[in-house]
Amino acid sequence: MMAGKRQGKYTVVFENPPLIRSYAAVVGQKEAEGPLGSYFENVCEDPMMGRKSWEEAEGELQYAAVLKALDKAFLRPEDIEYLFAGDLLGQSIATSFGVMELQIPHFGLYGACSTMGESLSLGAMSLDGGFARRVICVTSSHYASAEKQFRFPLDYGNQRSLAASWTVTGSGALVLEHPSECSEKAAEKCIRIIGITTGKIMVYGIKDSQNMGACMAPAAAFVIGGHLRDMGRKPEDYDRIITGDLGTVGQKILFELLQEDDIDIRARHMDCGIEIFDGESQDTHAGGSGCGCSAVTLCSYIMNQMESGKWKRVLFVPTGALLSKISFNEGMTIPGIAHGVVLENS
Repeated sequence: MMAGKRQGKYTVVFENPPLIRSYAAVVGQKEAEGPLGSYFENVCEDPMMGRKSWEEAEGELQYAAVLKALDKAFLRPEDIEYLFAGDLLGQSIATSFGVMELQIPHFGLYGACSTMGESLSLGAMSLDGGFARRVICVTSSHYASAEKQFRFPLDYGNQRSLAASWTVTGSGALVLEHPSECSEKAAEKCIRIIGITTGKIMVYGIKDSQNMGACMAPAAAFVIGGHLRDMGRKPEDYDRIITGDLGTVGQKILFELLQEDDIDIRARHMDCGIEIFDGESQDTHAGGSGCGCSAVTLCSYIMNQMESGKWKRVLFVPTGALLSKISFNEGMTIPGIAHGVVLENS
């Protein structure tokens, strides 16, 4: 099989599946108090992260996550050839200001809440293609910075709709490595990125910025359906099919859209936005959202389940809503995007 060989129309299967050498998640206090709290090793009690603004605080989350992932792999910034990173803010300022001290060659990405899938896809392609030996992928979000940019400042005290989600305060980072750089014994313990399915922009006609799940569900359905057809597989071939942050509203729409193609994933589906918060006791309505939602869930609970052998194969599908303040204020619809990443344990 040639490197980067296409499988079907939208999927690539790697000849040299990159290894997840290490990973780290840094979360806020609310996330640590949720159902996945016991899986988070790094909790920041100060939402300002000791900085002067919410945006600087989010950048500090990324910086901390990258350093922790590097430390776990016994690596330094100079050992990394590319950094694939992004966030939700305008011009990705949390990323650019957060990681600039590391001085790692940098690709700044924007896929909204799907950015973790985009960064893993591009990082894995660069490794399988022989363009790098090690890369790091990182994304972040912050409840306060997202509310400030996309909705209302916190001091406004606006009432949230029941379809709204709660932006996760957190950052997840993963060090990916070409298998030739790792001993065979060490590689056996690593989760591998076997392939990717790249999504395209989908529009459902939704204009409500507080109903992200409905905006993103068609993009998730496209990627999941496309991936299964490309690979000639069924949902049962995966221990979990995991979306990023559709929440309870988007999950229902996803099931309905897939069933129109005779695809039923209900027994295998998990949504990071549903899992990360207790919707009743934590008052998060439809669930969690943000670039950090799928990232921190991947870098804690999902990796734990795979490394323990409970899950052998996972289709990880972060989802994103491609809106801005300008597009929303001009009455434009909110497009969605999703990217699929196949993870397998050795």
